[in-house]
Amino acid sequence: MNKKLQSNNTQKISKRLRFGEKLIEQGLITPKQLEQALQRHVQVGGRIGSILLEMGFISIENLLSFLENQFNVPSVNLFKTDISQDVLAMLPWEKMDILKVIPVDIKNHVVTLAMENPNDFMTIEELEFFFGKKIKPVVVPEFMIESAIHCLLSSPDGNLKGKDVANLAEADRPKIKTALPLISLLKQSIKLRANDLLLVAGVPPSFKVFNQLKRLSAWPLTPVDTEKYAKKLMTEEQWKEFSRKNDMDLSVAFSKIGRFRTNIFRQRNSISIVMRPIPDRMPTLKELNLPGWIKDISLKTQGLILIAGPTGHGKSTTLYCMIDIINTHRKCNIITFEDPIEYMHRHKKSNVSQREVGRDTSSFHEGLKYVLRQSPDVIVIGEMRDKESFKIALSAATTGHLVISTVHANNSTAVIERVINMFDPHEQATIRTMIADSLIICVSQRLVDLKDGSGRILAIEKMLASNRIKQLIRDDNVHKIRTQMQTGSQDYSPIDASLAQLYRKGLIDFESGMNFADDPKHFSKFTGTRLVNDY
Repeated sequence: MNKKLQSNNTQKISKRLRFGEKLIEQGLITPKQLEQALQRHVQVGGRIGSILLEMGFISIENLLSFLENQFNVPSVNLFKTDISQDVLAMLPWEKMDILKVIPVDIKNHVVTLAMENPNDFMTIEELEFFFGKKIKPVVVPEFMIESAIHCLLSSPDGNLKGKDVANLAEADRPKIKTALPLISLLKQSIKLRANDLLLVAGVPPSFKVFNQLKRLSAWPLTPVDTEKYAKKLMTEEQWKEFSRKNDMDLSVAFSKIGRFRTNIFRQRNSISIVMRPIPDRMPTLKELNLPGWIKDISLKTQGLILIAGPTGHGKSTTLYCMIDIINTHRKCNIITFEDPIEYMHRHKKSNVSQREVGRDTSSFHEGLKYVLRQSPDVIVIGEMRDKESFKIALSAATTGHLVISTVHANNSTAVIERVINMFDPHEQATIRTMIADSLIICVSQRLVDLKDGSGRILAIEKMLASNRIKQLIRDDNVHKIRTQMQTGSQDYSPIDASLAQLYRKGLIDFESGMNFADDPKHFSKFTGTRLVNDY
C-alpha cells in the first residue's frame, strides 16, 4: 500500500514538473517562477496551475491559450460561462465527478463537453454512447472543472453560473497568505521585548523572548517570503556578496523603530534571518545587574580585559557599557572593531572611532595590523577569533594600551586555556607569559530567567588577575584556579556563587540556577539547598 502511495505521489510530482516545463517552453513563465511555485506548493498544497495564477505568474487567458495549443482543441472559461439546467441534466452529477467532465452546450445533436484531458478518447466514446450524440471536446483547467462540479451541489435552480464557479474557486483555492510586512514584525519584536526575531521558511515568524521561542499566529513563511525580506534588508552590493558567500552580518536602522543587528544565511536551499534589537540608550550598571567594580576596572589605562560567555548572554552589552564608562570619564582615543556595529557611541570626553568588519576593514586581523599607528588609548575588539588577532591584542595590552574583547568560552578559566591552545606548542610558554603580564580581569556571564517570568538577570563570574592568578597562568596551572578557589576569594568569584546569590534573593528558581551552574554540587552548597539525586 505504501509503495502504491509513493508511486502515486511520484507520478503527481512528475506531472506538475512536465506541466511547468511546457509552460516554460512556451515562454509563459520562467524557470525561477516555476521553482517558486513548486516551493509554494510544498507549503500550501493545491494545483500548480492555481498557484501560478495566485502568484500572478500567469493569467487565466494565457493558461487557456496554452491548453488550447497543447491539446489542439478550443478552451472554455467556466468562470465566464453560464450553463443551463437542461444541459447539465444530461449527465448525472456523480458521473461528472468521476470522469471530471461537464456538458457545456448542445447544438445540432452535438454536445460540447468540458474536459481536463480532451484526448481521453475512451471517455469520449463512452459518453457518446451514453448521450446518443456526438461530442465536441473543449479543454478546461482541472481546478475549474472541480470548482464547477462542487458548485452544482449548492445550485438551487440547477443552473450553473460562471461567477458562482469563480467565487467558489477563490474560496476553495489554498490561500497563499501574504507574509506580514517586515516593519510590522519589527514593531512586534520591540513590543514583546524579544531578544531576537527569527524569519525561517516553513514556520511562522518567531521571536526569542527571554530565551524562549514564541511563534506568531500566522501562515508559515515560504522561501520566497524570506528572500524578499533579505533583499529589503540588503543593498544591491550586499546582495551580490551574500549570493557568493551565503552569509551576511549587518546592522540596519528603521525610522521610529530602532536599530537591529542582523545575520542572514542560507539553509536547506532557502534564506533565514535573525534580527536582534539594539537599545537606543546604554543601560546603566544597575539595570544590567553589573557590579560596581566594573566601573573601576573599565577605567584602567593599560592591560587586557576579557568578557566570556555563550551567544545571546549579554557579552556585547557588557562590552559597550564599559566603552560608555570610558567615554564618559576619560579623555582618550577609543578605536573599536565590530562585526557589525551595534551601539552607536557619541563622542563624549573621548573620541570614539568605530570600524565595521566587512565595510571599514576586511577582517579583525587586517584592522588590528594597523591600529597602533592610529594613536589608540583603548582598543575594543568585538570578538577575537584567530591567533593573529590575539597576538596583536596581547602585544598592545603589554605596551601601554587598554584592550577589551569578548571571547566565546564557557567560563573565565576556559578563556585563558582557549587562547593558549590556539597557538603552536612552541609558542605557548610565551603566550602564557604575555597573558599573565597583561591580564586585568576575565569576566564570564550568563543571563538567567527571572522567577516571575518578567525577563532575565545577569549572573557573573570574576577572575581578577592577582599575583596568585598570574603565577598559575605562567606555570600552566590554569585548571587549578577552579579547583583551589571554587569556594570563592577576593580575586576569584565563581559563577555558582553569583547564581546562588540570585536564588537566595528569590530572583531565580533553583532549577534555573542548576541549568547554568558550573558545578551543581557547589551551587547546591552555596544555596544551602540539598542536592537531589536527579541532579
